[in-house]
Amino acid sequence: MASRSLVGAKLALKLLKKGAEANLYLGEFMGSPAVFKRRIRKPYRVKELDWKIRESRTVHEAKLLHEAKVAGVPTPLVYFVDHQRTELVLQYVEGLRLKDFLERNMGAEEVERKCFQLGIYIGRLHSHGLIHGDLTTSNIILPPEGRLVFVDFGLGFHSESVEDRGVDLHLLKQVFESHHLRWAKKCVEAVFEGYRNTVGEAEAQKVWRKMKEIEARGRYVPPEARLQA
Repeated sequence: MASRSLVGAKLALKLLKKGAEANLYLGEFMGSPAVFKRRIRKPYRVKELDWKIRESRTVHEAKLLHEAKVAGVPTPLVYFVDHQRTELVLQYVEGLRLKDFLERNMGAEEVERKCFQLGIYIGRLHSHGLIHGDLTTSNIILPPEGRLVFVDFGLGFHSESVEDRGVDLHLLKQVFESHHLRWAKKCVEAVFEGYRNTVGEAEAQKVWRKMKEIEARGRYVPPEARLQA
């Protein structure tokens, strides 16, 4: 993972997605397709402070992507960290978003298998003290070979808290129920089964109870914009 500056490089970039915190562009890096994630300057912040915040978050996300991979969770390779532009250059992962996969007419067995695998990977993240922070079906990619790849750790952080783990899973459950109602029950059950297989019964039950407690509080309702991202 390089960490210098790409300033001056002649790169033809195509806008993929505009976000509140960063824009995503498709381009090429060292002859390979790549995603350029460039954090957006906030004009209401002092310029020097704004750069420090964006630079810190850029480096932090690169580290989380690497730590997730060490934990056994597939993530895009980090090709380059451009401190000056507060930009990550990432491997382009070709494939369907889990969101699109669930919206197609897929069989129940295949859906459950993917969601079971998703639960295993979430369990690996949590077992290594990693919280994704934005577990939506838009942030999981299914490449042609069939494995799941986790993207966008921009809201991720380190935590051993049962509360934070419960929030992570609660967000995902809300996404299933809001946008994939046909599969919601099967998906939640399969995710939890995979999660339990990874973290163990006792730990899984603690997180499940916390998730239900959060649900009862009526807190952590994600913005509609995030769910549809």
